[in-house]
Amino acid sequence: MIIKLLLLAGILGAVVTALRSSTSMTYLAVRRVALLAFAGAAAVSVLSPSTLTWVANRVGVGRGTDLVLYGLVVVFLFVSIGVYQRIQHLEERIVRLTRTLALNDPDSREADGPEE
Repeated sequence: MIIKLLLLAGILGAVVTALRSSTSMTYLAVRRVALLAFAGAAAVSVLSPSTLTWVANRVGVGRGTDLVLYGLVVVFLFVSIGVYQRIQHLEERIVRLTRTLALNDPDSREADGPEE
């Protein structure tokens, strides 16, 4: 039961992240803390696999490897959303840059071929 709540909270967090349009310093700090927590959990799971199985059993998952898989699904969701937002941001910047260049030098032409 606990794992279902944790996974739903992770999915809800991903949706909130997807709906955010800007990155603030608080958001970056939360990302860094989450990364450190993930690195610590990864180190503990490598050094003591039985601890991971114990945690998995406490949250309602049968094996530690299943818990890792569920966690990776949620992390993949966050990463996919982050990459999508980054691509959107870069596309907007390219459009603004292209418009600025076109307005600053209207006589220039693209290399479409020889002029007629």
